[in-house]
Amino acid sequence: MKRLENKTVIITGGSGGIGASTAKMMLKEGAKVLLVDLDVNALKKVKDELNSSNVYTFTADVSDEEQVRAYAKKAKELFGQVDVFFNNAGIEGDVKPLDEYPLEMYHKIMNVNVHGVYYGLRHVFPLMKEKGGSVIITSSVAGMTGTANVLPYVASKHAEIGMMRSAALEGAPHKIRVNTINPSPVDNRMMSSLEEGFSPEDSKAAKEKFELAIPLGRYATNEEVAALALFLASDESSFITGAVHPVDGGMTA
Repeated sequence: MKRLENKTVIITGGSGGIGASTAKMMLKEGAKVLLVDLDVNALKKVKDELNSSNVYTFTADVSDEEQVRAYAKKAKELFGQVDVFFNNAGIEGDVKPLDEYPLEMYHKIMNVNVHGVYYGLRHVFPLMKEKGGSVIITSSVAGMTGTANVLPYVASKHAEIGMMRSAALEGAPHKIRVNTINPSPVDNRMMSSLEEGFSPEDSKAAKEKFELAIPLGRYATNEEVAALALFLASDESSFITGAVHPVDGGMTA
């Protein structure tokens, strides 16, 4: 039997590297998946690439509660019960000293990474209470340590861990498990953007510096992060909740 046979899944940030890779793995394991993303063209591209009758899409801005309510309503119409919620959407923002950080970007990061995760919990939890399920929130190693010049991003990723822990306690009586995954730098668009921010003159040097901080000496792949999300979504992790799960090549060791 496949690991997610007949399971229903919502993935936010569904057109991004981690979201799309996770969708591919979960579909292969028998799931029906609703991909949610703000970028309608990227969402269509991923849907076409996945080429499955079990994948659905919904365009939404996770920082807008009404749009979150709408994607949850769509999931209820499609599936009834939601078994897995990969609360994955997030943005990185700028790289600037805290006293120079643009307030508009600060608020945008908080709206997407904190409010978006909370709205998702608020509106998807009721769809999981009858039978239970698994919620996975994409935090970061930045949620476990501090990093200069990306204070809003770091703060948002710490906040996600706090929300996870409280939600895990509230979800437990309903057999809803809640965990975070905490990737190190991942070889995808977001990290490329941060490399440019940290070293505009030489982004390659920024990447080399990050790699030196990772004992395994390289970035994670989208698939390595997706594999952890798949494990936490499956019944193989049935006694794991309220936990922080680094996938970081030893970076936080």
